[in-house]
Amino acid sequence: MKQRHLFVSVLFLFFSFVGFSQVTSSVDSTSIKIGEEIVYSIQVETDSTNLVVFPEGQTFMPLEVIESYKIDTTYEQAKYRLIKKYGLTQFDSGQYTIPQQQVVINNKQFGTDSVSIEVRDVAVDTTKQKMFDIKPAIEVDEPPLDLKTLLLWLIPIVIVLSIVGYILFRRKKRKDAREEQLPPYEEAITALHTLDSSTYLKENKPKEYYSQLTEIVKRYLDREVDETALESTSDELIARLQLHKDSGNFEFSNETIRRLDAILKRADLVKFAKMYQAEGQASTDRKTIEEIINETKEVIPEPTEEELQENAEYQEAQRKKRVRRKWAYAGLGVLGAVLIAGAVYGGIKGFDDLKDLILGNDMRELAESRWIKSEYGDPAVIIETPEVLVRTDIEIPESQNMRAAKSSVFTHGEITDPLYVWLNTTMYKQQSSQGQKPGQAQAELEPLMDQALTSLEKRGAKNLMVKRESFETQKGITGIKAYGKFNIQVSDNKVLKKTSNYVLLLFAQKGGVQQVLVVYQEDDGRYAEDVKNRIINSVELEISEK
Repeated sequence: MKQRHLFVSVLFLFFSFVGFSQVTSSVDSTSIKIGEEIVYSIQVETDSTNLVVFPEGQTFMPLEVIESYKIDTTYEQAKYRLIKKYGLTQFDSGQYTIPQQQVVINNKQFGTDSVSIEVRDVAVDTTKQKMFDIKPAIEVDEPPLDLKTLLLWLIPIVIVLSIVGYILFRRKKRKDAREEQLPPYEEAITALHTLDSSTYLKENKPKEYYSQLTEIVKRYLDREVDETALESTSDELIARLQLHKDSGNFEFSNETIRRLDAILKRADLVKFAKMYQAEGQASTDRKTIEEIINETKEVIPEPTEEELQENAEYQEAQRKKRVRRKWAYAGLGVLGAVLIAGAVYGGIKGFDDLKDLILGNDMRELAESRWIKSEYGDPAVIIETPEVLVRTDIEIPESQNMRAAKSSVFTHGEITDPLYVWLNTTMYKQQSSQGQKPGQAQAELEPLMDQALTSLEKRGAKNLMVKRESFETQKGITGIKAYGKFNIQVSDNKVLKKTSNYVLLLFAQKGGVQQVLVVYQEDDGRYAEDVKNRIINSVELEISEK
């Protein structure tokens, strides 16, 4: 009796759970025309705490999902109702069945009912459609010049070129000013004479007078003695002059340094503390500065011939560097103008097209060229490539106690090119010691893949990274795929820094092996990936019957 009550309780709990989660499906029509949309709906009623996962992807084959709509949710007390809709269609007429769909609720699967769909042809009545003769070709006048579009292209180019021209003009002007600059001593004496003719003292402007006077002596010392003189304070400059004297670089007298120190401190008091100067003190300080400049000129050692030669070589190197920089700026300016114009007014195909037009893109040319689909070798490998593969003579090593009875190799490009394709078909025969007839050996894929990767390393692949997985063609023929990256060794001591990606496919049939290798450079962008994917996805095999 107790067991009977327990059984009833379990049944109650089970049906309570099932009743708590209901899954139904429906379609808005079971008969459509070719290409017309069917709305397939899945409705789920369940507890608000349950996790619901609807089917995604092409699970409705043979019908295609053209749109997956958002989930519509409504709440009723502790339950909620979820409605998920899918837009389906089919482009061939006939009778089709939408297969059962799986909805997961808290890790438990619920299936919907399958639905039969009729797809009808669209009848075309040509008897009621008026027919006309083909019209002859007519000449079309060339469109007039679009001044608005031309201006939109020219304005940013002119603006950028104007900016570049202004920068180059400023640089040339500064260069000319440096070349016209007098030698340090003549510049200092000329500046003192110009200061003598100024009206600062007559107009009672001692601050401006001492500012000019101290700048003259600091600029002279900056060019001849210490290149930090202009940026140094008075105390810092005197300390550095004393350091030059102590190290023996310049034979300054203590009296010269003392007099310069006194003038600089007095100038600081006049400029910053507005100290009143005794009459004639400014003129005396001006004469003292000229004497200090003359004394400094006498203690500056004359440059040696070696220093003069090094300076001449340095100046020549700097001149060449300035010329190269000028041309680089000009080139960058023109390129920048074109790129900015392309980015702002990108034209029909956009910025990437403009960049490819200027810099070139080999992989894009291959991707957009007319491809060739052909068969190679025996048993044949059917493959689509940008250009026809060329038969190549290459030695195929023996493997797994198997000798090659017949082998064919077809290639496109070199392993260092942006795209390299290598295709090999080999028919094996068993060694006589095995007692089997030719063509009856069945190769194992893993050892053959190891051998193929070793062969790739011998051909220059260094730092080889390998990932493996199974591969299946669109017609269901299975094989093995290896893919990854490597660097190319072009000589005994040189390995290219560019990284190459590769995909290697290997298939083994009764009595034969087929290999397809695609190598492309990593920095060739999305077009390289598109080319690789198109080649790999096109691979099909002729089944060997031997």
